[in-house]
Amino acid sequence: MINITKITKTFNPGTVNENTAIRNLSLTVQEGDFITIVGSNGAGKTTLLNLISGSILPSSGTMYILGNDVTRTPEYKRAAYIGRIFQDPTLGTSGKLSLEHNMNICSRKGFKGLKISLDAKKRQLFREELIALEMGLENRLKDNVGLLSGGQRQALTLLMTVLSRPELLLLDEHTAALDPRNAEIVLSLTQRFVDEGNLTSMMVTHNMKHAIEYGNRLLMMDRGDIILDVSGDEKKNLTVEKLVKKFHEIKQTEYTSDEALLTT
Repeated sequence: MINITKITKTFNPGTVNENTAIRNLSLTVQEGDFITIVGSNGAGKTTLLNLISGSILPSSGTMYILGNDVTRTPEYKRAAYIGRIFQDPTLGTSGKLSLEHNMNICSRKGFKGLKISLDAKKRQLFREELIALEMGLENRLKDNVGLLSGGQRQALTLLMTVLSRPELLLLDEHTAALDPRNAEIVLSLTQRFVDEGNLTSMMVTHNMKHAIEYGNRLLMMDRGDIILDVSGDEKKNLTVEKLVKKFHEIKQTEYTSDEALLTT
């Protein structure tokens, strides 16, 4: 699915603000992988997703997705097969449009030609899809999305993204802005949709517990590189304490992300 070779990303090169956020990183992602990515602030987690999505381009190195060289391919072209959900629940939907209009726009992704209008058949289809969220949204098709709670809005964004049938799903701390109850609901829906659609997914999180609990593979990043890559029984047997200990053994320093340690 993804083959990254020796990618480096330096911001503001040659200036006093020069910052290398990703350093000589290589990574292979297999089709069907659900990878969780954990690391402290500045580890390069979001920058890695930005590089994969094409919202920024690397300073050096190569990247292949689905067998194609996309190293210099812009974001709008990759959006045809990459779905991405951000931390802010307001970014994935239009608050001034109704649920049904948001879902109609989603259903037209990649459509070329005449406008697709809403009709009774499509509204019934949207209701059936919304039932899966178990939030009662199937009865609120006419409501503006701006009236929904953060958890409801993020769950809707997740559903719409999955329904657009991406080849790759990127989740950038998509539950960080939610309260614990809604975060667990959205995470549970995430796991379910990934399993049902056999979606290749990458999920950035500060929460070590979530990084261990979800997915089949875990990456730990630090200072722009992947310092730990575990899967299979090794991942199943991980605990937060073991993960912190591994970080200490590799880096010979303490793991200092309070957010990660306090959300265990």
